[in-house]
Amino acid sequence: MQIDSTTVDLLVVGAGPIGIACALEAKRAGLTARIVEKGALVNSLVGYPTQMEFFSTPELLEIGGHPLATTLYKPRREETIDYYRGVAFREGLDVRLGERVEAVEGEAGDFRVLTSKGEHRARAVAVATGFFDQPNVMGVPGEDLPHVSHYYKEPYAYSGRRIVVIGAKNSAAKAALESYRHGADVTLVVRGAEITTSVKYWIRPDLLNRIEEGSIAAHFHTTVDRITEDAVHVTTPDGPRQLAADFVLALTGYHPDFSFLSRLGIELEGDAKVPVFADETMETNRPGVYLAGTVCGGYNTSRWFIENGRIHAARIAAHLAGRPAPELEAKGQP
Repeated sequence: MQIDSTTVDLLVVGAGPIGIACALEAKRAGLTARIVEKGALVNSLVGYPTQMEFFSTPELLEIGGHPLATTLYKPRREETIDYYRGVAFREGLDVRLGERVEAVEGEAGDFRVLTSKGEHRARAVAVATGFFDQPNVMGVPGEDLPHVSHYYKEPYAYSGRRIVVIGAKNSAAKAALESYRHGADVTLVVRGAEITTSVKYWIRPDLLNRIEEGSIAAHFHTTVDRITEDAVHVTTPDGPRQLAADFVLALTGYHPDFSFLSRLGIELEGDAKVPVFADETMETNRPGVYLAGTVCGGYNTSRWFIENGRIHAARIAAHLAGRPAPELEAKGQP
């Protein structure tokens, strides 16, 4: 076990864009900071679909005053990964990758952060773990079969194959369209009445047109009963059906790691399991433990994102440095 005896002012759990922003704001406030990440740098973005376009324009994704250069109006996944990596490297941030945080012991001012590789000491802890690592499972038989995935990366493996896409939000819409355009036979299964209106404005009309012309089959008001090796068994308004499938993409959304938050002693409220924290400081019910980014929303994962979550980092740093909470500073921030 490796024990880092150096006590930092702030230990950040998660090296996503907001985690990097937390360490950067702490540094700007004259504090010492360290980031511990179980996977890769900006791990969630690494897991996003290839060439995914962001909703936000470049300036709304920027952190620490570093400009995000892009050749497009909407930055793509690859550009943003390079951008956040570049910010972390240029700022010389202390980032420990491939190290999972397992527990936080002690109290504010003297925390022992236990990880898969050892132990760190910190006066405060900021949790910026996002939600992309925890898929919303349907809980149906066959969901764990090897040809079923809760993530979509790229369409090439599905060319010439039958694919069932479950869901009606951005991930499902993109997967259905790209797979169809690369030669897959695509069927879409939607629990509700329509493709969600929050789907990106340049994707939703395209998908609706492909459904209307019959290029992509779609079943609305339809639920999944079970998945077998070659079919998805569903209940439609017209009764049960079997949808042939070589691959199944169950793109039903994601949520924060609630068990991890509970182990840290953070209270969760209501059906949405929204963590308890103070808006002005981001400090949770456990003194010295803070939250930042999408993890703050519980199941309401669309409540926070990069452009309005950046302010969390500044609030945490200000509170730790004994400074007033910063003013709201970017379009779309709460």
